[in-house]
Amino acid sequence: MKTKKHDTRWMVSVALMAAIVIVLANTPLGMIQLPVIKATTVHIPVIIGAILLGPSAGAILGGVFGICSLISNTMAPTLLSFAFSPFMSTTGIPGALKAIWISVGCRILIGLISGWLWMLLMKLKMSQLIALPVVGFVGSMVNTVTVMGSIYLMFAREYAQAREVGVSAVWGLIMGTITASGIPEAIAAAVLVLALGKVLVGVFRKMNIHSAGSPMSVL
Repeated sequence: MKTKKHDTRWMVSVALMAAIVIVLANTPLGMIQLPVIKATTVHIPVIIGAILLGPSAGAILGGVFGICSLISNTMAPTLLSFAFSPFMSTTGIPGALKAIWISVGCRILIGLISGWLWMLLMKLKMSQLIALPVVGFVGSMVNTVTVMGSIYLMFAREYAQAREVGVSAVWGLIMGTITASGIPEAIAAAVLVLALGKVLVGVFRKMNIHSAGSPMSVL
């Protein structure tokens, strides 16, 4: 009975975090439109969910984030929506599969890596005041680096056409985006994950909400 009650609490908590992801993804606070790409804060509840509920929950929340990104880039396309929406593919089924990886697969990695990293840091007895911003920063950079890196590896030619530059210039543009957008996003994530996570970790610990083998179980 305890296990069933525990599992129910975990599932309800994941559902609530997923609702936050969906709300953010559909408001200006979650998807900030830039000239070429959409900057995001939606990864923050994914990272916090992974810390509180484990890598599996983080993967679910990352998947929800990815689906929201896919829908957003389909309904309100930008110059790079071909890399995020299979329905905007310019290269047929191969391009559609690549777009699904970038929009959904890369976002699942945010939750997995954040959860695993938090577990490692807790096993190493690192202070939460250090571990929380570290996980926030790394989780955010996973989002930026995997997405932009996948665009470079899979859509370099299409990216160059969208930006009206030569293919040889794509690497510099990708690195520029990571530096100008990804690093500030990661710093903001580190601050927010520290501020929110410090409170929520204590709350979830008192409520005994975590999955078996989750990061919370090592506290």
